Parts: sequence; C-alpha cells; structure tokens
Amino acid sequence: MRYRTASALEGVSFSEIGLGCWAFSGPSFWDGYEESSSISTIHRSLDLGVNFFDVAPVYGFGEAERVLGTALKGRDRSSYLVASKCGLVWDEAGKIANDLHPASIRQEAEASLRRLQMEYIDLYQIHWPDPSVPIEDSMDALLRLREEGKIRFIGVSNFSVALSEEAMKHGAVCSQQSLYNMLERNPSAYHDIVLSYRTEDEILPFCRKHGQAFFPYSPLFQGLLAGEFDRSMRFGERDVRRNNPKLQGSEYARRLSVVSSLKQYCADSIGKPLNEVAINWLLYRREVTSVICGAQNERQIEANARAAQWQLSEEQYRELNRIAQGAV
Repeated sequence: MRYRTASALEGVSFSEIGLGCWAFSGPSFWDGYEESSSISTIHRSLDLGVNFFDVAPVYGFGEAERVLGTALKGRDRSSYLVASKCGLVWDEAGKIANDLHPASIRQEAEASLRRLQMEYIDLYQIHWPDPSVPIEDSMDALLRLREEGKIRFIGVSNFSVALSEEAMKHGAVCSQQSLYNMLERNPSAYHDIVLSYRTEDEILPFCRKHGQAFFPYSPLFQGLLAGEFDRSMRFGERDVRRNNPKLQGSEYARRLSVVSSLKQYCADSIGKPLNEVAINWLLYRREVTSVICGAQNERQIEANARAAQWQLSEEQYRELNRIAQGAV
C-alpha cells in the first residue's frame, strides 16, 4: 500500500485506498449486509495496509460507527485514522435533517465517540452545510472539541469554495470531501440534492492552493464503475441506490453504454478491470489524498487495494476521459 500526505494535516499519512463505511449501515440500507462480513472486511483492510476509515453517524443511524468501533477495538490506536462527521441528525421516524448548531455538534461528537469506543476522532467533518446556522458558530463548536482533545483535525464535505473560505476565517479547515468519479467530474447534483460546487474545476484547485487533503466519495459511482451492472439490475426496496436518479431510466441506460465502452478499453488497452482503473483514475490526480472505497466483503476490499499497485499513463488517462465524456 502506498501513502499520501497533505500539508494541512501535518504528521499524518493516509493510505491511498481508504475504506468507506456506509456499506456497514445494516440491512435496512444496503442489500447483502452481514455484520460478520463487515468486521472481517475491516480486519482485512488493516492487513492490506489500509489505515483510513471514513464513517458518519447517519450511516445506519449509528450502526456503521458501532460496527467500525467493534472491529477496531483492541488495535493500536496510532496505526489507523478514523474520520467521522456531524451535521445530519434524525428523529424516531428516521427523518433526516441538517443541524450544525453548536449543541447538536457536541452531542453528535460525544455519541460518535461512544459508538466508536474511542477517545478521539482523527478527522471530524461537517457532512453537509446548514444555511440556518452561521458557519462561525459551527466552527467555534468544532474548535472547542479540538481543544478538548476529542478531535484532531477539522474537515468539510460538500462545501462550496465560498463557504470553505468563510469557515477558514474562523479556524483551520484541513480537508475537503466531495462527489467525484470518472463519470461525475463536475456533478451538479447528488441523488436529489443540488451541489453548490464543481469538484474538478473548483474544489481540486482549492485543495492544491491551501494544502488541504481531498477525499473523493462515491469513487465507483455506487457500484456502476465496478463494471458488474447491466440493464436487468434492480435494487432492493430499502437499498439507498434505488433513490439515485442517475441509476434509473434513460440516464442509467446512457451511462451503462459508456461503462461498456470503458470496460472494453480497459480490457484491450490497459489489461486491468474497470473497478481498478476507476480508482487508479482518481489517484492519477495528486490532489487526491485517499480514495474512499466502500466494500461489503474481503473480496471487494482486496480488489480495491489492487488499484494502488500500478499507475495509468498520461495517454490512458486522456483516453478514459474522452470515453467517459459520453456520460456527462
């Protein structure tokens, strides 16, 4: 496994492949979930040199954090990095709302620490902006948590450049997490949420300028770029991908055609499977610090880890971009 650094996170090295923990949310969110498989996946990740785990309270309403904490319990705390998030809360009916009020941030952080069974969180990120709360107030709450040793670094997710700049007036922001993959280079929406940023055109240059770490989420387009979907693919009623309009109807058919062309090029000209190429495509950009890859079993994390064992050529990178343009 190779590792990368970012100057805004001094003294920290991230494995090029990170493990995204949304898939550990439980059977109510993902098809094919088994807790024992989730724990073995986390353990296998460590064996492969993966040292970065990205989770959030809203993933399974605490379930993913609990599973991650269970799997990591007893391991050397200095050997891995955990990133969690704040800003999305839910009620008894499972309705999710934005909340970045200071009291809510503290409550979320302390609940996360209990579920993770840890004394601190390495990287604590604002999951989504909350326009109803001044960013100064939210940053003040995060800075207090850092002063208390409950978090080490502050990051943001799904922030525009303007909002990031405003946050940075009140404290150090060390990382950005945005939607980014081969088929979504400057996406305008995630599911039905309008995005206020353009990843490749705005966020990557911003990270480069300020030395911030960058973590792309949905690197395999929720499985589409794994190369195993076809026109007969149907998600279960409770699977979160069922609500992604980009994986439905004519949009899905168009992207599936592009994926077919990508698979052919990968096989004929690169000699690697599409899932490895899609991850390696992200790692081609030096702004990318670690690719947050989801995995439900050991086979999947092993396949993801193989993507960090080789590199695309400039010619291959450009040709992949040309083919992928058909999905935009």
